[in-house]
Amino acid sequence: MKKLIFITISLCFISKMMAQTTTTDSVKATVNHFFEGMKIGDTALIRSTLTEGVIFQTIARSKDGALSVKTENVDDFIRFIAKEQKGNADERIEFKMVEVNGALASVWTPYSFYYKGQFSHCGANSFQLVKTDGVWKIQYLIDTRRRQGCE
Repeated sequence: MKKLIFITISLCFISKMMAQTTTTDSVKATVNHFFEGMKIGDTALIRSTLTEGVIFQTIARSKDGALSVKTENVDDFIRFIAKEQKGNADERIEFKMVEVNGALASVWTPYSFYYKGQFSHCGANSFQLVKTDGVWKIQYLIDTRRRQGCE
């Protein structure tokens, strides 16, 4: 009897872990598709990862060192990618954290950005994704950008 209870509890635990892994993998896949679209210049792939009202922001310092948060126009970003040759915009990420609660996911990815094969800058991305119609989509992206302290 004890063995049966142990097996049942173990199976429930494993099932829950597998479901979370599958969910986490789905969230990561959306983020990866976004960056793959950037790298290959596929604006349709990028758009497929975004909600209708997606917000892009960046935290930047001015030349005098003042910190500000700037909202970027998503359509301008899409137009920029559309004009680039395949491989020009290469953002290399590392997943540090993925948290999921129901239809909300939060993702933290430090990155290094290469433009036309040359290192440009580094920073971190913070994504908020929502699950709509069974699909994870990016609702919000804010990042930092710097040229020093990247190693």
